Amino acid sequence: MDLLHSPLHDRHVALGAKFAEFGGWSMPLDYSGPGGDGGVLAEHAAVRGGVGLFDVSHLGKAVVRGTGAADFVNECLTNDLGRIGPGQAQYTLCCADDGGTVDDLIAYLRSPFEVFLIPNAANTAEVVARLRAEAPEGVEVVDQHRDFAVLAVQGTLSDEVVSALGLPTDHAYMSFADARIAGHDVTVCRTGYTGERGYELVVPTDAAVDVWDAVLAAGRPHGIRACGLGARDTLRTEMGYPLHGHELSAEISPVMARAGWAVGWSKPRFWGREALQRQREEKTVRTLRGLLAQGRGIPRPGMVVRNGDGAVVGEVTSGTFSPTLRQGVALALLEPGVEVGASVGVEVRTRQEPFTVVAPPFVESSTKES
Repeated sequence: MDLLHSPLHDRHVALGAKFAEFGGWSMPLDYSGPGGDGGVLAEHAAVRGGVGLFDVSHLGKAVVRGTGAADFVNECLTNDLGRIGPGQAQYTLCCADDGGTVDDLIAYLRSPFEVFLIPNAANTAEVVARLRAEAPEGVEVVDQHRDFAVLAVQGTLSDEVVSALGLPTDHAYMSFADARIAGHDVTVCRTGYTGERGYELVVPTDAAVDVWDAVLAAGRPHGIRACGLGARDTLRTEMGYPLHGHELSAEISPVMARAGWAVGWSKPRFWGREALQRQREEKTVRTLRGLLAQGRGIPRPGMVVRNGDGAVVGEVTSGTFSPTLRQGVALALLEPGVEVGASVGVEVRTRQEPFTVVAPPFVESSTKES
């Protein structure tokens, strides 16, 4: 299958990007290729201590609109849109009847008649198909995957860059505002996936190059760095943020991923409600925890976790070297009886490395700073 390209592909090539496949798209992994001056560690550090610019245009985009659109979405996805108002965003999940996770996504509530959705790249078509199959008369679900690009300005200096562009920065976390940049419409979302203060700019596809260039120019005095999805992964892992296909999947429910906070338990209806309620009450499924290395071991997905008696008690779902902590960190699905503070072993290659069970995040979050 031919991979899709971001509208910014040529810009990434010019900056020395190394590419990898993400959800059917060829996207920058990092900028350590010929002519580049980056790499995951440098790009990670730029976000934690300054500002970075990510192209996340591979993410899906869809709109649900029509009379009762918001109520319809609320009857399908897990979280409760009644908790927010127009101009606000919400993390939510699309589940199957058995409680498995079809996808996790962000819902942007524009009005009772329009909800904009950003699912993951690989799952957009499935989410759209499920919504279309259930949509009542008068509500349409439109796949806009290729109509918009998404640029993420993330880091401690993100406000300075966004302000220099003449864009609003005074809206609260998980809210959004419409504006103009470089002659183009832009939705400025106070969202992100790094654990730092940041913004995601949703722009028409044909405006992506102009906006990318404008952001880099505005960020130059602040040391902005183009960042690839390799750093995005290390940043999100340090925060304990789930990634579909790792911490969430058809086999891993929101209850297992400890994402019950994104479920409107009091709602009378949403996809997977009965199965999730049963898991919540029975408390017999494996659930997500953090693992912090006590030695030099670097955990990777799929590695087995054992208790002190050598019994298998779980499996690593995401693992990496934390550039901030300078040690290995992981997310893992563990048996219910494994508590925070427990010592466990992770099978790293041919040896068992010591880890401590912790509650993520591994580093302090700055997303909600005012």
